Amino acid sequence: MTLRTLESLGDLAGKRVFVRCDFNVPLSDGAITDDGRVRAALPTLTALLDAGAKVITSSHLGRPKGEPDPQFSLAPVATRLSELLDRPVAFATDTVGSSAAETVDALEDGQIAVLENLRFNAGETSKDAAERRAFAERIAAFADAMVSDGFGVVHRKQASVYELAELLPSAAGSLVAHEVGVLNGLLEAPESPYTVVLGGSKVSDKLGVIDSLLPRVDKLLIGGGMVFTFLAAQGHAIGKSLVEADQLDTARAYIARAAERGVELILPTDIVVASGFSADAEHEVAPADAFEGTRFGADGMGLDIGPDSARAFADAIRGSRTVFWNGPMGVFEFPAFADGTRAVAQALTEVDGLSVVGGGDSAAAARTLGFADDRFGHVSTGGGASLEFLEGKKLPGLEVLGWQ
Repeated sequence: MTLRTLESLGDLAGKRVFVRCDFNVPLSDGAITDDGRVRAALPTLTALLDAGAKVITSSHLGRPKGEPDPQFSLAPVATRLSELLDRPVAFATDTVGSSAAETVDALEDGQIAVLENLRFNAGETSKDAAERRAFAERIAAFADAMVSDGFGVVHRKQASVYELAELLPSAAGSLVAHEVGVLNGLLEAPESPYTVVLGGSKVSDKLGVIDSLLPRVDKLLIGGGMVFTFLAAQGHAIGKSLVEADQLDTARAYIARAAERGVELILPTDIVVASGFSADAEHEVAPADAFEGTRFGADGMGLDIGPDSARAFADAIRGSRTVFWNGPMGVFEFPAFADGTRAVAQALTEVDGLSVVGGGDSAAAARTLGFADDRFGHVSTGGGASLEFLEGKKLPGLEVLGWQ
């Protein structure tokens, strides 16, 4: 299970190196609102530039439909990258067309260019392997080597992630290598006590990771919308809270398996119940098993774990040596229902050991609530990719780099 890293590519001075990054940043009126993914690419890009390589980088951004769409242009990324690197960054207005060719040809050793959004080309995400390979061959014509440094897409068989890595000498960048090292440690050698905190809306989104991690953990904490399926499975009334009726038996099975394995399964004992799904909804705290005792009756909707549960979750987290968190505890976008998620994030910053935030909504929640990435042991740059890795799935973007 050896991942090829930058060192395997040898001396890259004067070589053209294509770096597949993940610059899928949030934009508002053409401005980047969170540059975390751009910053995450800096170590690899800087190492290649310092080595004298001619660096060509690109990414996807948003979901354009296989053709140019100005609202998804990487131009703002090129501008921000120039500021962060404190050097000029050339920008090509297409991916494999005349602008890209001219931009790459003009590069000198130690210079960098950004090519336009890869998904402006239908071949990038095509389900037809031949179409993906044809697009990858056009990118490969620009480069002597390929570095994969977009962990958020390694679970996808896409042209710039998979086929390009087959066509050129390829290796993982430092971001991907670090992600793999940290996440593999959660599977192979976690220090005990080991606690996993899961939230988000659906149990069905977390089936694989629960199956994989349940035999490894000491404590499993469940919050977010998915908790109501567990409460309903225990026979509790949950008003109009989110529930997956087809997962009730699954939830019961997890409760039984946790007990059999001696895993402490911690569910909320109290819930913040609201009159409806809105930022200004009336709300009150109720016991998790007595929703209908609120003034909202059977119309109540759970939108966060309650204060007692938040304290219990935080205590469990702080008492652990290894913690993995994926999924908010409530509707953190609404300030009135963000306290549970805030308590979990705060506790993770106080872990005497390794705390891992599983990317996606968890990382977004932490940042929204004012927690900088460097306050945690590791913040994954790939929500879906990190979950699939922890589920034990084979990720094509890693397999092509030697990881089995």
